[in-house]
Amino acid sequence: MQHLAVTGARPGISSRRIRSQFKQLPIHAALGQRGLDAIATIDSRLHDRFNLVLRTDEALSRSLVSYQESKTRPVYRWYKYKEAFSASLVEYLLHEYKICPGRLLDPFAGSGAALFAASAMGIEADGIEVLPIGQRIVEARQRLQDGFEEKDFIRLKRWVKNRPWISSPTKRELPELRITSGAYPPETVGAIERYLGAIEKETERVRQVLFFALLCVLESVSFTRKDGQYLRWDFRSSRRQGSKPFNKGIVANFDTAICVKIGEIIADSAGEADLLDKAKAARTPGEIRLLRGSCLEILPALDAASYDVVMTSPPYCNRYDYTRTYALELAMQRIGEKEITQLRQQMLSCTVENRAKDLLAIKGEWSRAIQAANEHDLLQQVLSYLETQKAENRLNNNGIPRMVRGYFYEMACVIQECARVLRKGGWLFMVNDNVRYAGASISVDLILSSIAEQLGFSVERILTLPRGKGNSSQQMGEHGRDPLRKCVYVWRRK
Repeated sequence: MQHLAVTGARPGISSRRIRSQFKQLPIHAALGQRGLDAIATIDSRLHDRFNLVLRTDEALSRSLVSYQESKTRPVYRWYKYKEAFSASLVEYLLHEYKICPGRLLDPFAGSGAALFAASAMGIEADGIEVLPIGQRIVEARQRLQDGFEEKDFIRLKRWVKNRPWISSPTKRELPELRITSGAYPPETVGAIERYLGAIEKETERVRQVLFFALLCVLESVSFTRKDGQYLRWDFRSSRRQGSKPFNKGIVANFDTAICVKIGEIIADSAGEADLLDKAKAARTPGEIRLLRGSCLEILPALDAASYDVVMTSPPYCNRYDYTRTYALELAMQRIGEKEITQLRQQMLSCTVENRAKDLLAIKGEWSRAIQAANEHDLLQQVLSYLETQKAENRLNNNGIPRMVRGYFYEMACVIQECARVLRKGGWLFMVNDNVRYAGASISVDLILSSIAEQLGFSVERILTLPRGKGNSSQQMGEHGRDPLRKCVYVWRRK
């Protein structure tokens, strides 16, 4: 397994230089309904242009393009990575477009669904991931798949049977962040601290899997629940949020939860080993390589024309802050407050706290991508409208225009790099959602697809789910339940 370390943001870059890479927007753009009408008019023209490739695919479902389908699937069910798509989606697309053998890249690898599903089909797979919990999931699966021995599984079984942490004389203080303080019942804190002390006596291989199992149960044994932009706190905790009390239901007992999880890992690993043995008779599993860091930093270092397929789901332009939703796991991995701030800025801009990145300082050749974004009529109208709404104090957060702008400009650079690393005729599959801000429906699928055409791709299909996604709760009252498209983009390298 090869790792590629990446540093954070580059120091000494002036805000003037960052601003200069974006098209300057007039603050006196059309106001209110006129602005929305202008967006709708341009969007309609763009929709007409892509009408022949927009197709509803009845085989696609929300569970297939999300984690839902993985909840009961062995191995993939170990950790609830809500932003993941399913292994079944990967298998469906690779079969549908007859991609095997070959080499796959996922620039936003997450929990590694694309990597492991492709590997099982004999495809070599590289994944780029910046979030430490995603890295841990991939590494633990690789360890269990390739580096675990029978004696190691015997040790895991003893942990389930004997529960050595209960009587462990060694404790390790529970790592916490400001955002995770008070996340567990007092008895759970004690159990976790004894568990952390007990696993230190194990070999590195067994310790890695036991720690991974701990990460898998943190949410279930806590007062929290992952809820998009933040952690929701149960009314029984000392950190209640909002005016309406939230009841997450059962807060699982730690001893029971960790034993169930370790047992699940043991059982699934045995079953997967049998499947791998049968698969090896037909094909050799493809090698998996994890590249740790931001795809904006790693992609430019990859060889040109070296992949047959890119399959990914980037963060959506939806304000979700992964450093908050995965705060329990980050804290347990001893990622500090300063590191989290740096991590948030390394990630693709998808939250209002992201600052503008100096994209040309990362790679000067991205001027093509920036120009494509600058010249995109619909994108610029959306940004102009949002800036006007900000000036009129009509946004619930003034960071929204900066976030939306950063998202599309950074995605344009990612698209340019994907075109560069794909071989001619190679495929790109991307799962993404459309979004809405201040009443403006933003056709992420049409904007990114038309930018992709400028950067080396032909748009073969935009596969839409039979049912769209509803409006956000924040906008439901004012703008109603107007469904938004959820899509899988199918592009091909020219």
